[in-house]
Amino acid sequence: MGKTLVIAEKPSVGRDLTRVLTGPFAKHEGWLEGPEHIVTWAVGHLVQLADPDEYDDRFKKWRMADLPIVPDRFKLVVRDERSKKQMTVVKRQLDREDVERVVNACDAGREGELIFAYLYEKAGSKKPVQRLWLNSMTPTAIKDAFGTLRPGAELAPLEAAARSRSEADWIVGMNATRAATIRLRSSFDGAVSLGRVQTPTLAILARREQEIRAFKPEPYWVVDAVFDPLKERPRVYEGRYHDGANPRVASAEAAQAVVDACRDQTGEITKLETSERKERPQLLYDLTSLQRDANSRFGFSARRTLAAAQRLYEEHKALTYPRTNSRYITRDMIPDIKPIARLLGEQREYAAGSKYVLGLDVLPLGRVVNDAKVTDHHAIIPTRAERHPVDKMSDDDRRIYDLVVRRFLAIFHPDAVFENTRVETTVASHVFRTRGKVLLVAGWRAVYGERAGGSDAERDEDDEGREQELPKLNKGERVEVKEVGSEEKETKPPRRYTEGSLLAAMETAGKLVDEEELREAMKESGIGTPATRAAIIERLIQVGYVERDGRALVVTEKGLNVIRLLGEHALTSPGLTGEWEHRLARIETGADSREAFMGDIVKFTSDTVGELDRNLKDVRIPRANLGPCPVCGHDIVENRKGYSCWSREDPGCGFVIWKSKAGKNLPVSVARELIKTGRTEKAVTGFKGRSGKSFRARLALQQTEDGKWRVEFDEPWAREGAKPPEAEETEAPAEAAAQPEAA
Repeated sequence: MGKTLVIAEKPSVGRDLTRVLTGPFAKHEGWLEGPEHIVTWAVGHLVQLADPDEYDDRFKKWRMADLPIVPDRFKLVVRDERSKKQMTVVKRQLDREDVERVVNACDAGREGELIFAYLYEKAGSKKPVQRLWLNSMTPTAIKDAFGTLRPGAELAPLEAAARSRSEADWIVGMNATRAATIRLRSSFDGAVSLGRVQTPTLAILARREQEIRAFKPEPYWVVDAVFDPLKERPRVYEGRYHDGANPRVASAEAAQAVVDACRDQTGEITKLETSERKERPQLLYDLTSLQRDANSRFGFSARRTLAAAQRLYEEHKALTYPRTNSRYITRDMIPDIKPIARLLGEQREYAAGSKYVLGLDVLPLGRVVNDAKVTDHHAIIPTRAERHPVDKMSDDDRRIYDLVVRRFLAIFHPDAVFENTRVETTVASHVFRTRGKVLLVAGWRAVYGERAGGSDAERDEDDEGREQELPKLNKGERVEVKEVGSEEKETKPPRRYTEGSLLAAMETAGKLVDEEELREAMKESGIGTPATRAAIIERLIQVGYVERDGRALVVTEKGLNVIRLLGEHALTSPGLTGEWEHRLARIETGADSREAFMGDIVKFTSDTVGELDRNLKDVRIPRANLGPCPVCGHDIVENRKGYSCWSREDPGCGFVIWKSKAGKNLPVSVARELIKTGRTEKAVTGFKGRSGKSFRARLALQQTEDGKWRVEFDEPWAREGAKPPEAEETEAPAEAAAQPEAA
């Protein structure tokens, strides 16, 4: 009897698979061999689509006349030297005469299907294929999956969708990037990178940046008072003046008039209403909601959260498959719920939540189980394993694990119940409003350590005034005005996107689309997919369109200019991605044709090349002029590698600020500040240390002994010759892991 070749996506996964297969396994360089199975791996994307110059040498030079480039048949190439070595190993195993069948054990999803399909095609194999479909990396789950291998042909529609996505991105990205770069060569240094997914994402960020820059702040005033009922003192509470429903006062004079009218007066509680509000537990996590939550609580980037979730899945076997877009589990998983809760209860911090779930005679499954909303993979939940190795988890892994565990336990708990109180206090015909909020029944919030009786007081951004824990008050009571005063404020521009809010915008981009059918498709997929959104954000940063500033994502001048020049082109529209994701989803189910889809992609690309050629032909963006040179007085202008002294008549004095410093390109605004003042007032973010982690630092222009100018870090650690204090992202305190999202 011949052997079965199992091809995993990574070495670590390959090793895990051997633990449930008949052994022993002998270790070789790049594969493991047992009596019945050979296990090898792809190390991610071993094989990729070839660049244009692999088809024809003339494509090495970028010319508009050669566009669009559309291969009749796409060529595949091995990615790099390291990949060539492993590809040789895989091909050698595929070619073995004693290998009769192949098991595709790459990640169970569109990208995993593509990795295997490209590798298998490049190797030229014709041996029969079966599919291993895993939701969990526990030994039991792996053994069950090997017992229910799927025929390779059953996954043909998924492979067709994966190839279509890859080829469509290549055709659109390669051609649009070349067309824009050719036409904007005089305005931009380097390539003008465009793409089906990255360009509409950049457009979301750029349009918000344009709103912020166009915003003109306006002053307004609020009037606050402190009241104390005349009887049974003290029972102090606060109120904010409202003119009808509006808490804002247009002028200082009007605000002062209210203050003068109410000072040292008595008033009356003219309205007091209480109501109960129930708050349901939040749905289980999919990848995007987990990334958003981790960004909000800890400041984690989407990439950092995905990396931790992937480790928890592959290495620790503590979480199920992370790259999912479902927030539900299937009916056949119901028997696993209590065993998982029992396992979690072995950890002290989850014992109470676990005990509650185990004590339920009937589990509340209405918002947990939905077979119709689970396609490839169910929601991210803790695994049913012998134990979860919490002691071996890094801090990042522990935080992500904690989020998923608490979310899993919380969803089986009852609603939280709040008492909301609304008070109106009238003083000299002026109405002051007060809001109170108290947690009556902790319900699911108890899983996060909250207790009944506490208030959720916080100041809102809408100027309504903060929610308070109120004393006992009665309608009709007379109150004394203890304090009253006004405060000047200013209208604020829209907030820049964080990675969390951008992920939400990418996921719900259907709100920007008119067509109902497309909107529904984008509700599920949006711009990109849960598995690719982190990489999209990183790509925008890599090509210099976006920078991180703390938790905020800031569009650079280059990024803004790209979107301005594209205008309303379909490449900037979420509708384009919505249409494509909708059709790719239909290809996955066999409801749409790969051939028809690719035909439409080619037509779109041809039209796009023509539009970019016409619209960008005579565009010239003037180089940034940063002002006079501090040495000789000539203009400082931006060029490809830096900001240097230059004039038509005189090459200048040689003064230059190089753009690249510690893994970051210094933007125009920073260079301008250095030229004007010699140092930056605030720390500049986004520098990279040798470990790859980021740090922030102030900068200063300093002259060397030989008279040249250099940009140096202007921090105590730099002056002492020490390393920078590195931190990958701005983090919230660790205690934040035990707090749910605000109601």
